[in-house]
Amino acid sequence: METIRIETDARGVAHLWLARPDKHNALSAQMIRELTEAAQRLGADPAVRAVVLAAEGRSFCAGGDLGWMQEQMRADAQTRRAGARELAMMLNALNTLPKPLIGRVQGNAFGGGVGLISVCDVAVAVPEARFGLTETRLGLIPATIGPYVLARMGEDRARRVFMSARLFDAGEAMRLNLLASLADAAVLDAAVEAEIVPYLSCAPGAVAAAKRLARRLGPPIGEAEIEASIQALVDVWEGDEAQEGIAAFFDKRKPRWQPG
Repeated sequence: METIRIETDARGVAHLWLARPDKHNALSAQMIRELTEAAQRLGADPAVRAVVLAAEGRSFCAGGDLGWMQEQMRADAQTRRAGARELAMMLNALNTLPKPLIGRVQGNAFGGGVGLISVCDVAVAVPEARFGLTETRLGLIPATIGPYVLARMGEDRARRVFMSARLFDAGEAMRLNLLASLADAAVLDAAVEAEIVPYLSCAPGAVAAAKRLARRLGPPIGEAEIEASIQALVDVWEGDEAQEGIAAFFDKRKPRWQPG
């Protein structure tokens, strides 16, 4: 694997690292595929007791790689749908991971980065981290991440940030229920460790069963919801606003809907 790396200690605690720090860990097609494979591998490994989703560099995840998005919009309809499905199924693979998934958020998270945090069972972040569902600024929408963001925040809280693309700080992320706690960078690993330790005293099969039950009793994220999110992303990719928003970004100009 080239865009991620996995480290597993003697206790069975695996760290799944996003490893594109030079690209702010933006989700490329390759990273999406490798994250899906990693989730499947870690989920099937009986020696793995817990997984920490972490990231190298200054940013946790800047969202979808804009080059990848540009390729999707230029592709034929079948290819676009396949790309949207790969993204959706990566999120589903992490969300249904039969192990505790703890987010270690050491920097900013935008768009798909917020989606990755939302599929974690618990997430700890540094106080200076900033967050945002920034898709609508580019003529896009938080589509495939939508079911997980809504499940994490609840519709009423999510609607405060879901459409406006505004950035919000870690304190607001706590109030929105995106984060469980904050920890300074010097003690971030200790705070993550405090989340891991209780699971090591639990029966792994019971933990997996309890997580399945929580997902079943919580907001539904099944085939219908995932398919709706895929269709929503494909529809936006095929629209004029996404073409304009992505083109404006690469041209270093304002899109037509921005004043001035």
